[in-house]
Amino acid sequence: MDADPVAAVSARRPVGVAIVDDHPVVVDGVRAWLASEPRLEVVATGDDPDEVLREAPHADVVLLDLRLHGRMALDKLAELSAAGRRVVVYSEHTDPATMLAALDAGAVAFLAKHEGREHCVATVLAAASDRPYVPPALAGAMVGDPRPDRPVLSDKEREALLLWFQSMSKASVARRMRISEHTVKQYVDRARIKYTRAGRPAATKAALLARAIEDGLIRPEEIGTYRSQASNDRPTP
Repeated sequence: MDADPVAAVSARRPVGVAIVDDHPVVVDGVRAWLASEPRLEVVATGDDPDEVLREAPHADVVLLDLRLHGRMALDKLAELSAAGRRVVVYSEHTDPATMLAALDAGAVAFLAKHEGREHCVATVLAAASDRPYVPPALAGAMVGDPRPDRPVLSDKEREALLLWFQSMSKASVARRMRISEHTVKQYVDRARIKYTRAGRPAATKAALLARAIEDGLIRPEEIGTYRSQASNDRPTP
């Protein structure tokens, strides 16, 4: 049986986490939470994303407070995501519009500050392995989204998306569906195109997951909130 992808990441070295928050008490609390998990290592902290990442340019995950110095940091989130950073937004602003806007801007996950250590650790570990994670507040925002433009996905497209969200690689989805990896990519790309045509683009895996849950195509419990049922798939390089 294949190894857990998160375990595979941590077998090489601890996951490096950079914390960006302008409240020292929050930084200290999150650092203590992450220190309880040996697979995680806080490599830099501070209230300026650029300075923090200059200190830790190879951080695996950036835990970013969405409001810094009285201003929403959606533009900085989009910039970091476009640069290939895995950004987990950690915020007290948990209205559905803000949470979905963060995913649209490229966040790999959204964690509410009132959610505890277990969700914080699990979200960061999942982000490090490019695995979706749906904490309770985010699940509520996804399910409650009122936007009406809902593209129709085929059964095969939905199945490919669900397996892709539950696992990590398109290769593992191909094995499960007994099709080629190229066909899996086609199914995922078709879903993205349909959402783009509906005016709801989903460029990232997290955004596409949000769209599918918003539209009732996939239920949050099918993905899981702590351990995916596909945790035995190996990650691809």
